[in-house]
Amino acid sequence: MENNKTVEDTTTAEEKKTSKWKSLVKKFGIGGIIFFTVKGIITSTLIYFLGKNFWTVISNYFTTLFE
Repeated sequence: MENNKTVEDTTTAEEKKTSKWKSLVKKFGIGGIIFFTVKGIITSTLIYFLGKNFWTVISNYFTTLFE
């Protein structure tokens, strides 16, 4: 009885690992996954490069706003 439980537990754990990817592929498709990956890379790049000058952009905006 205990052996059956351990075998069932390992198979459900393996199914849960693959079912997450399968559900994502079913929901978004291969094109959707590629789209969101590229979108994330572009967003991260923009945040990185715009973040360097973030405070100067904000301070210039407020100084021109209140002048």
